[in-house]
Formats: sequence, structure tokens, C-alpha cells
Amino acid sequence: MLAQERYQIILDRLGEEGTMTVARLSSLLNASEATVRRDLNVLAKEGKLNKVFGGATSIRQMGLLEEHVSLRETQMFEEKNRIAACAASLIMDDDLVFIDSGTTTACMIPHLKNHSATYVTNGVAHAYRLLRAGFNVYLIGGRLRPATEAVVGSEAMHGLYKYNFSKAFMGTNGISQEKGFTTPDIEEANIKQLAVERSFVSFVLADHTKFNMAFAVTFSRLSACCILTDRAPKGKFSDDAVIKEVDQ
Repeated sequence: MLAQERYQIILDRLGEEGTMTVARLSSLLNASEATVRRDLNVLAKEGKLNKVFGGATSIRQMGLLEEHVSLRETQMFEEKNRIAACAASLIMDDDLVFIDSGTTTACMIPHLKNHSATYVTNGVAHAYRLLRAGFNVYLIGGRLRPATEAVVGSEAMHGLYKYNFSKAFMGTNGISQEKGFTTPDIEEANIKQLAVERSFVSFVLADHTKFNMAFAVTFSRLSACCILTDRAPKGKFSDDAVIKEVDQ
């Protein structure tokens, strides 16, 4: 069997089952375990799977399409709300806080208690809700992206450069060991990347469905942020990032 044929079988089976051991793949492919390990190394370097001890797990590779924010607001809401409550409790007096656009970060707002902090956001709905709740809020200017109702573009980037945030609370579409934190849109990725770079400490709010997913554009390596989640995959990611499971 040709190498490319083996690669396709490996990826197809991982897509169906999510995880495969070297021994099972060896039997399936009628190839030695050494050959299977070499194949997994090649595919891992290409970012097509996660190589783990004794086998591999899948990366659900996503493209540029993204659901509208209104369709995502109710998805995993209970998990998002618990994560957001934990995130809100981390804000202290005199913090200069960046709150990224997104449905999980939006859940922070009802839990915010600290009116001494200053909040900056690129989420139009976030800014309105913060204002109505009596917080000191700044909305960065720029182009409004319809799918996420986030402000993006060069003007927004320019606006962010003036800030030195003490904390940033970020959303993400995917978390991958190979590709880091990812999102479908390059302009939104640029805003996220700059916000992380301009912050003393950054938190990524993500429910468990975001793990082992990779979208088109990486905005940060895993080690640059602390992940707040309801549940992380066991035996994975902890070597690459600081993870707090809010349900633990």
C-alpha cells in the first residue's frame, strides 16, 4: 500500500472514531508499528492530526465559514455561563480589562461586580450592555463584522495599540495542540492577537467542544494564555497551556 493511501485511511478512521492506537492502525493497514509511527509523525507535522503517546487523535479542521452570533448564543449556554462567572471573579480594582467579542465573553457581563475597573471591548453588544450596567467602558472603532458583531480592521488595530491591559478575556473558535487558538476570520484574528500581546495576562474562555478543533487563522500559541473551561480533554493540552476547569 502506498504511503498516501495509508495517510488517507488513517485520517478517515480518525475522523470517524476520534482516536486510534498504533496497534489498531497497524492491524488495519497491515503495516508494521514502526511504519505507522512514521506515518503519524508526517501527518502531525502537516497539522492533520494530534500525535499522542501510543496513537493519535483527530483535529476537526474547519474553514472560513462561521455561524452568525445569534445562532451561537444558546449553544452550550450553561457551560459558557459557568466559565464566564469564573472569569468575571478574576477582575480586581483598577484593572484595565479587554473583553473580546463573542458569546462566552458576553456571558461575563451579568457576573461583573467591579465598577472600579475600566473595560475596553470590540463587541458592540458588549459595550451597550456594559454601559447599561453602569460600567466605565470604551468601544474601539473600526469596521463592524456582521457575523460576529465585532469591530475589526486597521482602525480598530490602531485603537488597541494605545492600551496596556492588565487582563484580557478572549473568545476562540478552536483549540489545537498543533495550531494553537484559532478563528475563521483573519481580521478578527488580528484583533485577538494584538489584544493578547497588549495584555499582562490573557484568559481564553472556551467550553469543551472547542478542543481539538482548528480554524483557518491562528491568533495565539497555547502557552500565551490561560484557558478557562468546563472540561478539558484528559491527558492533553496541560503540557502546552495553563488550564483551569471551573467545574473542578
